[in-house]
Amino acid sequence: MLRQYELVERVKAYDPDADEALLNRAYVYTVQKHGTQKRASGDPYFSHPVEVAGLMTDLKLDQETIMTALLHDTVEDTLATIEDIEANFGPEVARLVDGVTKLSKIEAMPEDERAAENLRKFLLAMSEDIRVLLVKLADRLHNMRTLHFIKSPEKRARIARETMDIYAPLAERVGMYEYMREMQLLAFEQVEPEAYQTITGRLEQIRKQDGGQVDAIALAMKQALAEAGLSVKVWGREKHPYSIWKKMAERHVSFEQVTDIMAFRVIVENEAECYRAMGILHTTWQCIPGKFKDYISTPKNNGYRSLHTSLIYENSMRVEVQIRTREMHRTNEFGLAAHWAYKQGDRPDGAVGWLRDLIEIVDASHDPEELLEHTRLAIYQDRIFAFTPKGALHQLPKGSTPVDFAFAVHTDLGAQTVGAKINGRHMPLRTPLENGDVVELIKGKTAEPQMSWLGFVVTGKARAAIRRAVRLKERSEVAMIGRKMFDEVASRLPAKIGKKAIREAVKRLELEDEEALMYAVGAAKLTDRDVMEALVPGSTSAMPEDESWPRQEKAISVRGLTPGVAFQLAECCHPVPGDRIVGLRKMGEGVEVHSISCLTLASGIDADWLDLSWGQHSQGAVGRLRATLYDRPGTLAEMAGIFAKNIANVVTLEQTQRDTPFHTYEIDLEVQDLAHLTRIISALRASDAIAQVDRI
Repeated sequence: MLRQYELVERVKAYDPDADEALLNRAYVYTVQKHGTQKRASGDPYFSHPVEVAGLMTDLKLDQETIMTALLHDTVEDTLATIEDIEANFGPEVARLVDGVTKLSKIEAMPEDERAAENLRKFLLAMSEDIRVLLVKLADRLHNMRTLHFIKSPEKRARIARETMDIYAPLAERVGMYEYMREMQLLAFEQVEPEAYQTITGRLEQIRKQDGGQVDAIALAMKQALAEAGLSVKVWGREKHPYSIWKKMAERHVSFEQVTDIMAFRVIVENEAECYRAMGILHTTWQCIPGKFKDYISTPKNNGYRSLHTSLIYENSMRVEVQIRTREMHRTNEFGLAAHWAYKQGDRPDGAVGWLRDLIEIVDASHDPEELLEHTRLAIYQDRIFAFTPKGALHQLPKGSTPVDFAFAVHTDLGAQTVGAKINGRHMPLRTPLENGDVVELIKGKTAEPQMSWLGFVVTGKARAAIRRAVRLKERSEVAMIGRKMFDEVASRLPAKIGKKAIREAVKRLELEDEEALMYAVGAAKLTDRDVMEALVPGSTSAMPEDESWPRQEKAISVRGLTPGVAFQLAECCHPVPGDRIVGLRKMGEGVEVHSISCLTLASGIDADWLDLSWGQHSQGAVGRLRATLYDRPGTLAEMAGIFAKNIANVVTLEQTQRDTPFHTYEIDLEVQDLAHLTRIISALRASDAIAQVDRI
């Protein structure tokens, strides 16, 4: 553990103007507040914040960040408050400490909710000042270094998984690869102990049998470059155990089949020499096609810059080579931390593109599970590059589609997307993008995000935006149904209902506004009695408790609503426009639309019934048929031809029975209305290929 004077000396070494007295006061404060608290290792608790502060000095960060590291656990684990921190160390340190500190009130929440709430607060604080993230990453790294002292295997596994899912990718996204690699290695040991032991054991064997081969390859590279007049530094290492395991899992190969286990770094003086060195290596040894990546001309989002290539060395050995300048190397290892210089009073802008996306996700996520899912997607590591027609570069996770690309450009553009051209060709929106694709998006003025997009988008930003849009649309449509139901209920009252009565009803029911009232009615959160009593107090006093007073007097139209949003067409009877329909309204759910002849309605289901009618020009639904075909060649094709001739799309077709000489199928068909479905049934019954057909 760093002593007080050692920590101060470290800071003064790179920042002579640092306030020594303030640093000393912060050190003493954390020692006093944590007092006799112990860590799982048995060490004094204050050793942890001191070590975190030491990690911050390695990054040469300003004194406010060092003090934040020293004080980051005092509010959470001692009697100190944010007000105490502000009084003793100023508002800036207090704000940073608050950003890192977990909320005490969320400790009683379920695990996922607690993790999500911590993450939400952390991301918001990080958006204001990136130093919050730097302290948090150092805090997590030191906790991972001492994780083995925790006795509970379940707790160790939970912390390791959280580190693997959230903190290691966050470290990668800000370019702190040293932190990322160590976190991944320590988490890997806990999450996959057998794989960890196997891979580290095999690497140890390679090291023993190596016979100085790594040094020999590095020397050969250095000599080849020196003969061309380049003064370089070269060193080699085995790849990271977690990186090897990930490659084995992705490629479904064994350890022996992972060919590029060795990696070498070449450090040169400037950018021009990077490309010269690449050319020399490629002419000295054979390069592997498709393995060259130029992160100098197109840096990663986190600022990472380097040339990557793979070579075939002697004896068919494959090696990976990374070529960069000294400045690039420092930035690549420590990322954003290598850029922030606060001693001049500069403030970080926090306006990193991916960070803005994370904040949008925080705003759009509906519940803890969504927030954690979307955030994990947003910080996913494997990236591709795609371009707009004007040449703007966007980085996305592998597997991203034009919809992901649209939301990456702008949320509004994603919402209005109706089509896409990839490299000049019209392609489906679900098409995965490849590195270097040029994506041209086609907009529609009245377009809206589709629920079906959730089946193929991969970015957290896109998923959060789509879900939010669908929720808002659902609320609007449920409120639309609720307004019609409200008007019908209000018509049964003895007096005409005006705006004033509605405002008073909203207050009595403790709702936000009139729209919230209509939503509550449509979602069956209020009974007819509740609504009537709120509008005209005392109006239901003479009515029986079983609510058997006269009910709905006119049908409520479902025109203009989106199936699957505010209402669902029941799968038990598959109603289509033209059927006589009723709605079942269940507490907290949408309206389920049934045909009047549906057997479910006769089962005594406990739900509010609504007399519904199809809106004008309603069309489009799925009807279900059961067809029995003769068992002879061509009958299925003939039935398919009837569907095609009548312009009906087959959604599903399932063979339910096979009894010579008959085959029975159940078919779901997209049809316009009842008349359309009836024509199809008539055509099927007239066919010699079909023995019997019925609607079910």
